[in-house]
Amino acid sequence: MVSGIQREKAELFLKYHHDKEILVLLNSWDTGSSKLIEASGFKVIATTSMGIAASLGYPDCQVIQLSEMIEVIKGIVNAVQVPVTVDIEAGYGNNINEIIDSVKKIIATGIVGINIEDSIELNPVLIDETEFCERISAIRALSDSLGFHLVINARTDSFYTSSGSQQEKLYESIKRGNKYREAGADCIFVQPVSEKETISTLVKEINAPINILVNPTIGAGLPLSVIELQDLGVARLSLGSGLMKATLALIKKVADELSGKGTYNILLDTLKPFPDAAMAYKMATGLNK
Repeated sequence: MVSGIQREKAELFLKYHHDKEILVLLNSWDTGSSKLIEASGFKVIATTSMGIAASLGYPDCQVIQLSEMIEVIKGIVNAVQVPVTVDIEAGYGNNINEIIDSVKKIIATGIVGINIEDSIELNPVLIDETEFCERISAIRALSDSLGFHLVINARTDSFYTSSGSQQEKLYESIKRGNKYREAGADCIFVQPVSEKETISTLVKEINAPINILVNPTIGAGLPLSVIELQDLGVARLSLGSGLMKATLALIKKVADELSGKGTYNILLDTLKPFPDAAMAYKMATGLNK
């Protein structure tokens, strides 16, 4: 059963996609990171599937068992007050019936939104668009039967996996985005794109709120700022696995310095000023309440 609180949070989350202000998601991977993000003022918690998998020692792409993923999600939902949306990759199932069974279990945790993608293990051949639309429609029907509006963020990996030209990838993303919207998706997630012209075209040509992934990488230059994306008409931006990767990178840097030089400079620099580090710990553990 879906509670009244879960229903209200779902409505609030859906509303955020249509506000003038862009919805910013700093993706989390466990209870502590979720509580810290909430305490930092973010109005929605969004998970990263890669982050959750990595925190349990798994690679990405649905290697983690659904039961393990659900236990993490439960912990997050029970620890925060804001709406929670989760990345369910390709749906944890090989067909519609299996996917619907998985989504039922995920909804039962108290979440109000999902990401679902049209590639499996980032295979260059995307799921047939008609079949993917059927999956979206089935999830929407399930949501309706439960009496609440699950916010579906449908991700197309046309840019990520296709070997075609940029124009061909753009055309495929627009075509799939509009079909997914018609099938019942609330938001269309296209990644990875960073050029202003491409993003502007996606916003204009896809009849739905657009989610853009901000994923800073070395050599790629700085990504567009929150204000720049908002001015382009983007409804939602997320960091995906970026924050988790940065955390792991910091651990590696500290470990390499300590084992190689026997010094602690990187760790000390990260902890400065110490009151900020102490406050972050309190926010992640709830001790600031």
